[in-house]
Amino acid sequence: MANPISKPLILILVFLFLVSSSLATTDVPFIVANKKATLNRLKSSAERVSVTIDIYNQGTSTAYDVSLVDDHWPQDIFDIISGNTSQSWERLDAGGILSHSFELEGKVKGSFYGSPAVITFRIPTKSALQEAYSTPILPLDVLADRPPEKKFEWVSFSLICRYIHLLFYS
Repeated sequence: MANPISKPLILILVFLFLVSSSLATTDVPFIVANKKATLNRLKSSAERVSVTIDIYNQGTSTAYDVSLVDDHWPQDIFDIISGNTSQSWERLDAGGILSHSFELEGKVKGSFYGSPAVITFRIPTKSALQEAYSTPILPLDVLADRPPEKKFEWVSFSLICRYIHLLFYS
């Protein structure tokens, strides 16, 4: 015999599935943001941080009044060399990409753990601002002691191997 509770439970689950699938197909923007930071050593006492934030609209409608704020770079640790840590755009169409870059210079030696950037935007059906967050960055070891890269040794070794191969196997 079937359990008398199971039939209403199945009906409720089917109803919730139908409601959730209908909500998932509504026309809304879906913002995904990727934040990247790379270190560039200029000389032994200076290191630059290049930050790029790519914003993607993976949704089915346009996002309006898009703003990016990435102001979690302490002024006692970093100087802004070029660009701004915030940017605004009028719109981001469905399937579109926006990109923003700026460059900082590290002043203090140590590890830095960055926060995600904040993206705010409007959708036509709601008056309230919507928020999205970028991916966080990996910890940056600013002005860390690094051994010099030995790129030339590998190039020399590979050239020697090629010449040996040509001499003996040609």
